[in-house]
Amino acid sequence: MKNIFRRIHFGGVLVFLFCLFTGTQALLAQWVQTNGPYGGNVNVLAAKGTNLFAGTYGGGVYLSTNNGANWTAVNNGLTDNVVRSIAADGTNLYAGTNGGGVFLSTNNGTSWTAVNSGLTYTFVWAFAVSGTNLFAGTLGGGIFRSTNNGTTWIAVDSGLTNADAWSLAVIDTNVFAGTFGGGVFLSTNNGASWAAVNNGLTTTLVRCLAVDGSNLFTGTYRGVYLSTNNGTNWTRLNNGLTDTNVVSLVVSGANLFAGTFTGVFFSSNSGTSWTAVNSGLTNTLITSVSLNGSNLFASTYGGVFLSTNNGTIWTAVNNGLTSTNILSLAANGTNLFAGTNGNGLFRTTNNGITWTAINDSVTNVYVQCLAVSGANLFAGTNGGGVFRSTNSGATWTAVHSGLTNLSVYALAVSGANLFAGTFGGGVFHSTNSGTTWTAVDSGLSNPYVYSLAVSGANLFAGTSVGVSRSTNSGTTWTAADSGLSNHAVFTLAVSGTNLFAGTSGYGVFLSTNNGAIWSPVNNGLTNVGIFSLVVVGTNLFAGTNGGVFLSTNNGTNWTTVTNGLPNTGVWSLAVSGTNLLAGTNGGGVYRRPLSEMITAVRTLSDDLPMEFGLQQNYPNPFNPSTTFSFSLPFRSFVSLKVFDVLGREVSTLLSKELSAGWHSRRWEAPGFSSGVYLYRLQAGTFVETRKLILLR
Repeated sequence: MKNIFRRIHFGGVLVFLFCLFTGTQALLAQWVQTNGPYGGNVNVLAAKGTNLFAGTYGGGVYLSTNNGANWTAVNNGLTDNVVRSIAADGTNLYAGTNGGGVFLSTNNGTSWTAVNSGLTYTFVWAFAVSGTNLFAGTLGGGIFRSTNNGTTWIAVDSGLTNADAWSLAVIDTNVFAGTFGGGVFLSTNNGASWAAVNNGLTTTLVRCLAVDGSNLFTGTYRGVYLSTNNGTNWTRLNNGLTDTNVVSLVVSGANLFAGTFTGVFFSSNSGTSWTAVNSGLTNTLITSVSLNGSNLFASTYGGVFLSTNNGTIWTAVNNGLTSTNILSLAANGTNLFAGTNGNGLFRTTNNGITWTAINDSVTNVYVQCLAVSGANLFAGTNGGGVFRSTNSGATWTAVHSGLTNLSVYALAVSGANLFAGTFGGGVFHSTNSGTTWTAVDSGLSNPYVYSLAVSGANLFAGTSVGVSRSTNSGTTWTAADSGLSNHAVFTLAVSGTNLFAGTSGYGVFLSTNNGAIWSPVNNGLTNVGIFSLVVVGTNLFAGTNGGVFLSTNNGTNWTTVTNGLPNTGVWSLAVSGTNLLAGTNGGGVYRRPLSEMITAVRTLSDDLPMEFGLQQNYPNPFNPSTTFSFSLPFRSFVSLKVFDVLGREVSTLLSKELSAGWHSRRWEAPGFSSGVYLYRLQAGTFVETRKLILLR
């Protein structure tokens, strides 16, 4: 049984396919996105007339013309699918992305064009429109202004002492910027100069701004504040606001709505008092709230929700919103099950043509792993323990008595034995289908267990420092990681006498002697961040943060098989009938016939990057390690370095020639202090710098 811990998003690919298929069949051989599951991590919502747009993490932009009842992806030309901000101005629609800058659409998202000339920082998290001026707030680069619909930009940040502009708002000719660490700034001259306006603000971590007439509201990590005099003075408004981590605000007259880490709060008196309004909101990690007429929308890590009565009742409106983050997949006969990051569980009986949510009595919607044992289906969740279904997911029962750690990242079945690997609590064992559990971790090298696998009488646990083995159902463990160099093992797979370990940043390792000795098997594996492994006969597939790879000789050689998979961060793999299913980071589930990949003979790699690219590190913020990923369209000498905010080099990760393809490198930063750092990739004439945040 495999498990996924890290999640990373990648961009587009250039396809060259050479195989034995003939005619049209060869040209069409590729992955196909299934019609779900629905939901996913939605970062932002914006209304434009009767159109509602959703910016997602990994799925780009979606459009609904019927208040969220149905959604359609509108991403043509959008080369960065992590959308952080959306703004509408007349016939123009703008999308701010997480590294790709600003994109413009003049036809409601049907097509997009990058408009980044002069925009030297491309992490665009906020927009504001004031007359003919369009302002863009960036992460790390301050504020930019365009007077020609984004065709050209100029920096407007004189006096802006904090460059992380997370929110923007306009009152008459006044432009306000909320920053992460500098509080609120005001410009009265279209950004030519800025002045801090923080009197009364007890925190400078400002996440959002909202305007109603002359009232300016700000949402911070210490609640909501109001200014009635353009920021000269602020008053705190937290009565009844039990969660002060306010990430989004929307105001309509005296009604004010606040989105927080634990749901939505409503005030009918301009913030004087607050009431939680979360009935029907199955995911309460709010990313934005938005009003469109009398309809109130909330975007979450689990999709979009609609309320027509000021938040009293919420309904999920995710049909067609296939930007889901798939953490786990499992097949049982004609049933294919998907565990998602924020939307719970889904089932399909027709290879993804239709999906059905199956969350009855599932109280935790972050499903890390799945396992099948006869008629039993088990789901391990992040913080909610284990759930069991005996009717293909129609109903569920919590089964975690004795499970003292409820963050279950891995499950494995061996006869009547069920094992659970937890994040920080080691391994647990059940002999009665999860009804009761016993801790079995004597000698376990590390309690952070990301993966489990069974091979005969051997039970293997992949941890944050390698692999441990037990020959007595977990009663005692011994280290089995010679040659693994203390790498974190996120997935394990067994093929006969071969045991494979997938690591984050170091590729695949093979052991032929039950873990006594390991050897790297990465030839042709141009992305070494491995999050899933699955064995099909004598074939081994690897899901990476750069797509799917196939080995037909036990890892000695690998070939990329990512053709048609635009979202190449693959967290989970499963075989269902004659198809291989891939669960992606923000793109839902993709399907491809096994025969296309296994019987194909390629004279060249069928998927190569079309251009140089440096991706955002993951995770970010991080502690204590993170992974950098990048693409090379041809063999190049590569330099990858990390700098502090003063431009001083603090670490060199790469200084060597690398082959074409996708690559990743991990940075361990245990001795570094919290703060903002920069990392720079130089390959030939290509140079790109991005920001990362270390939080202790």
